[in-house]
Amino acid sequence: MTERTYNVLILCTGNSARSIMAEALINTMGQGRFHAYSAGSHPTGKVNPFAIEKAQSVNYPTDNLRSKSWDEFATPEAPQMDFIITVCDNAAGEICPVWPGQPISAHWGFEDPAAVQGTDDEKRKAFDLTFRHMTNRVRVFVSLPLKMLDQAAIKHELSNIGKTEQQA
Repeated sequence: MTERTYNVLILCTGNSARSIMAEALINTMGQGRFHAYSAGSHPTGKVNPFAIEKAQSVNYPTDNLRSKSWDEFATPEAPQMDFIITVCDNAAGEICPVWPGQPISAHWGFEDPAAVQGTDDEKRKAFDLTFRHMTNRVRVFVSLPLKMLDQAAIKHELSNIGKTEQQA
């Protein structure tokens, strides 16, 4: 029997860095159990080159990565999401579209590495740190025994993941 695939939408304001990296991590670490997408409430229209580097570091194909609006996922034709995860505080506080199917939502806040000013090395360090923090949370998420948990338990676990210390 094939285990079902869960659709996950990762949201951030600009969909240029954090949500892109989370998409790559969930898709690679989820080993086919998850299909992650990313979007933004106010997409920048371009993916940050350091986010592309991090996605490439886990062998995630980057050719089709793009900064896109969350409106693409609120239509009847869009894939039905099982989970909605916000990764920036701005997106968590915004009024989201109504998502078909009532997906479970959670907030996992991360510092914005794209906001770091300085040299490329300093920026790269910020992306490395955020990526490590994301990796820790995604590892816990993709290892949850979802088919054994009810919706309330899954919601609780997702919220707890968002509260975990961001250990480097």
